Amino acid sequence: MPQSKSRRSALGPWLVGVGAALWGTESAWRIPLNRLFDAQVIVFWEHVLILLMFLPLLFSSAREIRKIDARTWGFLIFSGFAGSAVGTIFFTLALKYGNPTVVNVVLNIQPVISTVGAFFLFGDRLTRPFFFYAAIAVIAGIFVSVEHPALIGVSFAQAGLNLGTGYALICALFWGLSTVAGRGVMTGMPLRLAASLRVAVGLICMTLILLVYGKLRGSMLWPSAAQAHVSTAIGALILLASISGGIPLLIYFEGLRTTRASTAGYFEMMQTLAAVCITWGFFHAGLHPHQVAAAIVLMAAVAMVQKVQAGVEEM
Repeated sequence: MPQSKSRRSALGPWLVGVGAALWGTESAWRIPLNRLFDAQVIVFWEHVLILLMFLPLLFSSAREIRKIDARTWGFLIFSGFAGSAVGTIFFTLALKYGNPTVVNVVLNIQPVISTVGAFFLFGDRLTRPFFFYAAIAVIAGIFVSVEHPALIGVSFAQAGLNLGTGYALICALFWGLSTVAGRGVMTGMPLRLAASLRVAVGLICMTLILLVYGKLRGSMLWPSAAQAHVSTAIGALILLASISGGIPLLIYFEGLRTTRASTAGYFEMMQTLAAVCITWGFFHAGLHPHQVAAAIVLMAAVAMVQKVQAGVEEM
């Protein structure tokens, strides 16, 4: 029995890494889908398909729903709205209007946002080194986003800053805060129920968003571009919802059960590695030398943020 438990503990970080890497593949499907659908519609269909996959989990845990308290429901609704729905819309828009490689690297700033969010919401202590490494991460994130740093004083557009960068930062904000809310959700309900309900809440939010924007109708849900490329549209949506959506979610959280948060943080960087391999290798969205250097500094600074804060959690 102890040997079995030890094996699961040793396997945990690698499951976290595999789940994160699979999440990183989503650009491979989301970029082509951006040519066929509006961003909101992509996220809507993504939620529909993932929820269909998770229905068995939802039904098997349905009797636990009545035990959820109001505070946990609040965290769940915010997590589903900010992370599952709105944050994913901004990520999709960032890939459409920005350099996909830059977008995926800049999103590594999320742990800084979630750490600050946990300070305000849960009273987590911030160490002095946190402010130092967080500042480095923010500065490095700026340099990753800028193609021509010397032109910043002349024009943001000429320097290379664009809508994609702005959308990526907004996405990082929503996903970072959603991570904090997710922590509140996990303390109030079983993992599988939390995962399936989060998707359900996200789908409700996406339905309302499409309704408000007048896109909840046939011609918008399945536009002429998608009709002309039916097999591509259906295939990419299924791969997005499964390979990059539901499957990695289950693998990641299974690994997280036996992995320390400080260790998981490093293995989660497999998401960036996988994403950059796809966006740079297959979509030829390259980086300038200074952006590569800034990306390395950003990831190192975020790793240090996780390390110094993990020391506080273990005290």
